[in-house]
Amino acid sequence: MTTTSPTISELIAQERRLTLPHFSYDDAFALGSLLVAMARERHAPVAIDIRRGAQQLFHAALPGSSADNDAWIDRKRKVVERYGESSYLVGTRFRSKGTTFEESSRLDPDTYAAHGGSFPIAVEGAGVIGTVTVSGLPQAEDHAMVVEALEQFTATLGTG
Repeated sequence: MTTTSPTISELIAQERRLTLPHFSYDDAFALGSLLVAMARERHAPVAIDIRRGAQQLFHAALPGSSADNDAWIDRKRKVVERYGESSYLVGTRFRSKGTTFEESSRLDPDTYAAHGGSFPIAVEGAGVIGTVTVSGLPQAEDHAMVVEALEQFTATLGTG
């Protein structure tokens, strides 16, 4: 999978476009299952995590992933929870200023990672209520996989 680095404006537009009308336990399972199917088709060695608040609603680890991917998931997810934006957008904002998240955020890099792959689950009228995170590919690809899955998932919501 080849991806180009999206701009800050493009990343913001993705988040706005992918705001959901609702997000239930069944939605978490459907989105997680979609991500697993995509990862299997691509033989992607990823771990997948979906949360609403502090509750983990879905988790899967595919062949080739490891406990390190779970640690990356936790660190990326904490960036989304703190900033309310995708981990890739947060990291891109720092890089656009000529610095890095690790150098300038004043947050512990063992706890927070502004690397692509964690995306806010935002619900209309409620704001950010959770996260969907992928870890195991280069950061741009982790991010792109989550965005692609959310695009496919949101397309199904209008037909239910």
